[in-house]
Amino acid sequence: MIAILGAGAMGEAYVAGLLHSGIEPARVAIVEKNAERAAAISDRYGVHTMDLDAAVRESATVLILVKPQDVHDLLERVAPDLNDGAIVVSLVAGVRLERLEETLGSGTPVVRAMPNTPALIGQGTTAISPGRWCSDDQRDYIVSLLSAVGPVVEVPEALQDAVTATSGSGPAYAFLLIESMMAAAVDLGLDRDTARLLVTQTVLGAALMAAEPGADAAALRRQVTSPQGTTAAALDVFDAAGFPALVARAMTAARDRSVELGAPTV
Repeated sequence: MIAILGAGAMGEAYVAGLLHSGIEPARVAIVEKNAERAAAISDRYGVHTMDLDAAVRESATVLILVKPQDVHDLLERVAPDLNDGAIVVSLVAGVRLERLEETLGSGTPVVRAMPNTPALIGQGTTAISPGRWCSDDQRDYIVSLLSAVGPVVEVPEALQDAVTATSGSGPAYAFLLIESMMAAAVDLGLDRDTARLLVTQTVLGAALMAAEPGADAAALRRQVTSPQGTTAAALDVFDAAGFPALVARAMTAARDRSVELGAPTV
C-alpha cells in the first residue's frame, strides 16, 4: 500500500499520477483531515480513505504532503506505526533529512523531495535527496514512483535550498513573466484573450525548444535576435535594467529564505 498523507492539490496530483502510471487504486490510501475533501478524492479516483494510524501500519511507502507547520506533530504520530523497511518520502519544503531520521528512528529509509506545482498537470519536476538508510534499490523505486508526475533528479541535500529557489519557486517567476507580458500586450492594443493565447503559447513553445536535447538557451536567444531589429530593441531594455542580475538576486533571496525556514527552531 502507498499512503499519501495530505490530499491537497499536490497530494491529488500524486494520486492522479500514480494511477495514470498503472498503480491500482486499491493500492493507494489517502489521509486527509478535511472529510469533505477526502470523500471527493476517494469518489474521483476510487482510492481508499483511511485514518492516519491505519494507513501507516498498512503501507510500505508513505508520502508526506502536509503543510510545513503540521509536519512535526505528524512525524511523531507516524513513527510508532511504521512497518520495518517502510520508506518515508517528505515532499514538504524545509524538512531536513536529519530531522526526518531523528524523529522516525534509526534505520528508517527516508527521502527528502522538492516537487513543484506543474505536477498538477503531470509536468512537474522533483529533486530528491535519499537519507543514509535508503538503499540504492529503494532510491530507484522512489524515483520510479515520483516520476508519475514528471522528471526526477537526485541532488545532495545541501543543494535542496537551491532547488527550491530554482524549480520549487520557479513556476511563480514564469507566471509573473506571463502576467507582465499579457498586461503589456493589452496596453499595446490586443484584446485579453488574444494576448493570453499569444503569450502562453510563446512561453510554452520557447520552453519546449530550450528543453530539446543539446539546446542552448543563449544560442536560441541569439538566433531570434536580428541586429538592430525589434527583439534587439526589447533585449536592450532588459539589459539596461540589469535583468540577469535581478533574476540572480531574486533566486538568491528565495534560496536564503528556504535556508531560514529549514533551520532548527529553538
